[in-house]
Amino acid sequence: MEDQTSSNTWREIFRAQFWLRRRIHLVLFIWAAIYLPALGSLEIRGEEGRRILPGVTMNDSGDYLVPRVGSRAYFRKPPLINWITAASFKITGVRNEWTARLPSALAILSVAIALLRLGGAPLGPTGSLLAAIIWLTNFGNIEKGRLIEIEAIYVSLTALAFIFWMAAYRAGKTGQRLWFLPAIFLGAAMLAKGPLPHLLFFYGPVIALLWHDRKLALLATRAHATALLIMFGIFIAWALPAFLLSDSTHVAHVWTRQFSGRISGESFDFRSWITNIPRSLAYLLPWLPLALLLPGRQASSLSRQAGVPPADPALSTFETPALRQNRALLAGILIPFFAVDLMSGALPRFAMPALGPAVWWFGELLAQENLHWPHWLGGKPFHPRLRDHVFLIGTALTCIVMIGYATLVVPHLYRGEKIKTHARQINAVVPRDVPLYAVDPQYQPYLFYVNAPVRYASSIDELPPDTNFFLVQPANEREAETTRHWSPARTQLVLRIQDYRNHEVILFSVQR
Repeated sequence: MEDQTSSNTWREIFRAQFWLRRRIHLVLFIWAAIYLPALGSLEIRGEEGRRILPGVTMNDSGDYLVPRVGSRAYFRKPPLINWITAASFKITGVRNEWTARLPSALAILSVAIALLRLGGAPLGPTGSLLAAIIWLTNFGNIEKGRLIEIEAIYVSLTALAFIFWMAAYRAGKTGQRLWFLPAIFLGAAMLAKGPLPHLLFFYGPVIALLWHDRKLALLATRAHATALLIMFGIFIAWALPAFLLSDSTHVAHVWTRQFSGRISGESFDFRSWITNIPRSLAYLLPWLPLALLLPGRQASSLSRQAGVPPADPALSTFETPALRQNRALLAGILIPFFAVDLMSGALPRFAMPALGPAVWWFGELLAQENLHWPHWLGGKPFHPRLRDHVFLIGTALTCIVMIGYATLVVPHLYRGEKIKTHARQINAVVPRDVPLYAVDPQYQPYLFYVNAPVRYASSIDELPPDTNFFLVQPANEREAETTRHWSPARTQLVLRIQDYRNHEVILFSVQR
């Protein structure tokens, strides 16, 4: 019997060490199964063109300071996402949907690895692994992490700032070792979305923890003041030159409207607003129900034998310092979450920076072995073995669904392509090595798929003498037909395109 027990013990130790050393491999496999299949198979959609086209223009023009959509400066969002796209195209030497979207998937992966590496000590091997799995498999990250969208980069940077801060704080670090690296990530996040919103989701849980631990004085230190200067300095280092070298009045107007529009709720829709909170919570599916779990224990067997009625599990919870910290962390997450979602101009995605702190909170909660459901759900225990089975099945199903989506669904979605169709029409007319000039085209996502080099101009008069093909909008069609800009050569209408948004553009050639 002792030999069998010893054998089982050694087997369990070996199994634990085996998986401990292979947690990174497991996370890489989950990430690859979810985020890589068919990553570049579908044409760009939504706002992806506004993230990609300025990056293409930056590489072509060499101007990385002011992002441009067409011939117009684009100041509605800072340029980090455009820089990342431009860098991806430059580094890989390939310009397509896959290389455009890969940075988003890599940003998601970086947070999962940070949770494993930095969260191992404060969360434990189990908590850090479960947190990494929740991060990779929640609906919000799966949706945004497979697109080149701001949220994937912005939310990941905020999560990295929080993870680095929590790891340093739990290790008892102070000064620059506590604040410096989070400041870098928060400053970079400002270049993705602008100042303020993500800071609420970082400082909410940070202040809650410091208040609980009676360490709010850490916010009044020179190191924290330096961190604030660093994070805002990173943003100002771009914003000030861009403001001074552009139409400052226009830039100020755009930035003011971007901020005030969210606060004042200019386009307030009550039906959309009332669903903000449930839609934001849905980003944490399929793991959200696990947030109802409570650490603690049911009434003891002695009390049951004595006929004492079972106590409410919430009242029998262990009030350990770690548990109280976990509750303080939850409060720090929920306060900015509700504050942002209840703003009149808010959208569900505005609360996505809460994902990083929320995943850490889940890691702390699920690492405990005495979990149970609340009394109103039956109060049954949630044993570690059951927890492991739930995560195994949930993760496996998520991977299978995403692989099935890539292999079975995506091929049928090709039939619904709307953008590439217009580019094919242009490619059939304009040779690959002849520049195509677009005159004040505004936002035309199909230009990403045009084979010829695309150059932008604000007016027909700006077009160079060697122009062969150019695009205009209907407002400039008459001018394009009658211009003497290339006299004695004349222009000829070649193609008229009406896109899926009912926007029309006209392709002209210069007949010499």
